[in-house]
Amino acid sequence: MQKTFSRSLYFLAIAAFVSLSLFSCKSGVKDADIEAKIQANAALSHVAATVKDGVVTLSGEAKDEADKANAEAAVTAIEGVKQVVNNLTIAPPPPPPPVIISGDDQLNKGIADALKDFPTVQATAKDSIITVTGETTAANWKKIKIALDGLRPKKVDPKGLKIK
Repeated sequence: MQKTFSRSLYFLAIAAFVSLSLFSCKSGVKDADIEAKIQANAALSHVAATVKDGVVTLSGEAKDEADKANAEAAVTAIEGVKQVVNNLTIAPPPPPPPVIISGDDQLNKGIADALKDFPTVQATAKDSIITVTGETTAANWKKIKIALDGLRPKKVDPKGLKIK
């Protein structure tokens, strides 16, 4: 009976050794396979990923926090991923749309700049027509007229201007 027990113990030891050998030799998912799955995922096309020993490091720019979380979740779901290091940054928000200034507002700003050196002359824009008032010399009027024409109004009306 001792011989049977020894023989059974011997076979049990061999079976345990073979089982352990099979499990320990089973190869896990390769880093290259994980990386290929990440690259094949269209939802992760904006993300750069490196894989080392099953640990995935994400880098790049996400649109927002939800996009960042979705990228991490998609990578975590891939077989063989042990851990995800999420180094994605959030893209800054787009700049606000430019304020569109009406034609007359823009002309009045340009008029103020054009007349800053001529305190005796005033002008206003209405319906893209510049009306000039005050008084100045003929030489200064030429300079003023050139500056106002450069603003591209429909017309410069100097009827209220006195030229000395």
